[in-house]
Amino acid sequence: MSAQFSERLRERAVQIHIAEHLRARLERGEKLRVKLGLDPTAPDLHVGHLVVLDVLRDFQDEGHTVVLIIGDYTAMIGDPSGRSETRPVLSAEQVEANAETYFEQVDLVLDRQSIEVRHNSEWLAPMTAADILRLMGKATLQQVMQREDFAERLKAGAPIGAHEILYPFNQAYDSVAVKADLEIGGTDQLFNLLFGREIQKAYGQEPQDIAVLPLLEGTDGVQKMSKSLGNYIGISEAPAEIYGKTMSIPDQLIEKYLRLISGLSAEEVEATLTFKPRDAKAALARQLVKRLHGEEAAARAEEDFDRKFRQREVPDEIPERVVSNPDDLVGTLVEVELAATRGAAKRLIEQGGVRVNGEKSSAETKLRDGDVLQAGKRSFVRIRLK
Repeated sequence: MSAQFSERLRERAVQIHIAEHLRARLERGEKLRVKLGLDPTAPDLHVGHLVVLDVLRDFQDEGHTVVLIIGDYTAMIGDPSGRSETRPVLSAEQVEANAETYFEQVDLVLDRQSIEVRHNSEWLAPMTAADILRLMGKATLQQVMQREDFAERLKAGAPIGAHEILYPFNQAYDSVAVKADLEIGGTDQLFNLLFGREIQKAYGQEPQDIAVLPLLEGTDGVQKMSKSLGNYIGISEAPAEIYGKTMSIPDQLIEKYLRLISGLSAEEVEATLTFKPRDAKAALARQLVKRLHGEEAAARAEEDFDRKFRQREVPDEIPERVVSNPDDLVGTLVEVELAATRGAAKRLIEQGGVRVNGEKSSAETKLRDGDVLQAGKRSFVRIRLK
């Protein structure tokens, strides 16, 4: 293993624990079992996952074993990481349907032939009550409640489901089951990854090293990209959707997206950052579609977007407004001051004077984060959701 690869990983990671231990193993040429867990809480992976998938591909190319864990069992509990409320519990049927879509999406980045794919129901579902008690006896409640999200909810008096306490134990046991040498995850997973080390030690295994990678904010520019928050760009979405959603991100995110998920070289990123924001965003959108769907699809998506927006003289700078009810187009027109009254808004829609992303809209049209709402020829607002 080259020292250059170790250095590239260090540059991409927010934190490596324990950095010197991992560096020594890599430079000795050890072949590691590199774990990534994915909970199928929705049918789509999003481009934020490219941050970790690209790192996993680097490990694949260096001859390591990527262990991809589909959290079909833990998804029925729900990961509370970064949440201010209890996640809804998914049924086994919902989880299975979502998990089925993951494989073809992962294939866009990773070499499927050399991935070890596991479902954590393999070892978690057969556990008896006695097994679970033994597992939970490996740590204290005080350790678990140190999680930032749990601590904040306790302070705010928000409920914490008793079943949520099981999540970090189960995810940690995944590392025991597959004998992980290294686990990769986002910064919101830091507690879970460190907890995995403690549970491995309790079961007599050498604790995994961890590499924590940056999170990508979603199209709202505020919260982390998340399927459950609806502010994501799905990697298997249609090229036009990927292109359009990328064009809707706030300008301040252009550099972060370019550096983390574009797949461009450092030199290409620096060159793109010299463009005007609108042109840099267009280059980013084209590149994302290209890496996920190919050159021809990227060209078609760009042409389609230009036909809808540039030819309709949509301005480069569009004011943004947070709306309270995106399902009520009539009310939204009044809320963002594109119509004086609900009656005026209805008439404008009936006359064909309201467009969403360049398409004529009806009163039943539902808005999404980043949509461009147009009233008449020259009034535009970009929609942001609360």
